[in-house]
Order: sequence, then structure tokens, then C-alpha cells
Amino acid sequence: MSVTSHRTTKLIPVGRRTLLVTEVGSGTPVVLLHGGGAGATGASNYVRNIDALAKHFRVIVPDMPGYGQSTKDIDQDDPFGDLATAIRGLLDALDVDRAHLVGNSYGGAAALRLAMDRPDRVGRLLLMGPGGIGTTRALPTKGLNTLLSYYSGGGPSREKLETFIREYLVFDGPSVPDSLIDLRYQASIDPEVVANPPLRRPSGPKAPRTLLRMDLTRDSRLAKVKARTLVIWGANDKVNRPSGGPLLVDAMPDCDLYVAANTGHWVQWERADLFNEMAIRFLGGNSNE
Repeated sequence: MSVTSHRTTKLIPVGRRTLLVTEVGSGTPVVLLHGGGAGATGASNYVRNIDALAKHFRVIVPDMPGYGQSTKDIDQDDPFGDLATAIRGLLDALDVDRAHLVGNSYGGAAALRLAMDRPDRVGRLLLMGPGGIGTTRALPTKGLNTLLSYYSGGGPSREKLETFIREYLVFDGPSVPDSLIDLRYQASIDPEVVANPPLRRPSGPKAPRTLLRMDLTRDSRLAKVKARTLVIWGANDKVNRPSGGPLLVDAMPDCDLYVAANTGHWVQWERADLFNEMAIRFLGGNSNE
């Protein structure tokens, strides 16, 4: 076990963008990729996990493109592919050849896409309710519709964000403090974000192709992802259907699934002790296995 080092936060140029990155710990690199909810940032989404993981790993936590203090720029024709490119560019900038990837929701889809695009850069995958799993096979959930409509229909509001977080993001809505909702709301109304929301419904003539690209289970390369994978899905996830877990198990050659009872979409926050224990155990092995 390594001794936790001082936490640093800095802006790092990555291709056409600049990403805000928090780093702490030493050892095997582990990149934590946050979800796509309004006002999300890396450090806030993993606030209950970073220090625990940093006792064992070099923990790298970016604000994804479009979020926090990172550049507000996403290729909406292929968002998951663009995010994967950004993550790979970040690894290059940090001189990291290979890293374990931890991804929640939007971040889980980005991690899985990078494992398809560049398997040589990915050690193990830990995915929590990942996006892009069977998304063209059924209508979006009410939670996902609420998320996608945050910036439309009158624009963002604290009330809309509170509804999404308390009713759809977590199982136990009252457990989320008002201060967290306030923090995310302030981040969500950044003028650059309002002008260019990072997560939106595909529209225009390219929308059908974009939707197919965003359903990772339609990509034949999924069956060739050899990275050891652990999927943790909240049994009460109202954003991404828990039925996505068995889809991944059936499609991927080395994928385990854990379904967490009385848990919503935000597993790493709601069940932090369980998540941290499972993550440390799963990621602690040899990344080359």
C-alpha cells in the first residue's frame, strides 16, 4: 500500500482542449470518469472515493470535456468517440501508457469506447451503470429524459436539478444534502455550458447515425474487449436500465456483474463503502492479467 500524497489540481492541454485534472496518490494509474448529469465534475462526483482509492493507486480525476473547468467542446456527431479521444490524449499528456478506467454512466460509456478504440491503453474496466448499453432497443427511461431535457423547456433551474437528483439519480433522495445540489446547480448555469450543453438529444440529419454510434452494444468490437471488467449496477437505477448489466456480461468475454440492492444510478456516492472496497480489490491485481 502506498502513502497518499498531496492532492494537485491543474489545467492540462489535451489536443484542441484544456482539461482540469485532479491527481493524488501513487502507483498504478486509475482514471475516474464522471457521469453526464448537469453540473457534474470529476472531484464532486467521486468526493467519497478519491481519498480511499489514493491509498492504493495513482488516482487521476478529470473534468470531462464540456464540464467543470474543462473546455466546453464535444463532437456531438460521435460524443463517446470524442470523449475516448480526450481521455487517450490525457494519458499521453501525463506520460501514462496504460491505466485502469473507472466510469459512471456517461464516463462508463467513454471508458468502454476507449477500450474498443485503443485496447492497448486500458488495463481493467470498472463500470457503474454505464451509458450506451442497449440504448436503441427501447425508449429512454424517465430519468434519462429528465436529464436530457434539463437545458430545454425554459432552461435550467435548481428545481429541475433537484428533481433529477432526488427522484432519479439516487435511491434515497433525502440523503443528498442541499449543499451538493447547490454546487451542481451553480456549475450547470455556467454561460458556456448553457450555450453548448455537453449532453443532449441527437438532432438533425445525422441523428440516426449518432444514435447507433452511441449504442455500444451495436458495435461488434464489444465482443473483442479483453480487459477484465467489473460492472456494478444499482438495482433501482432509473436513468440507465439495470438490464444493461446482463447485456454486457453476454457480450464481453471477461465481464462480471454485481447488482447493488436499494441503490440508484450513483453507486459510488450512495454505496461508497461497498464501492471503494470492491474497486480496491478489483483494481489491485496485475493490470496485465
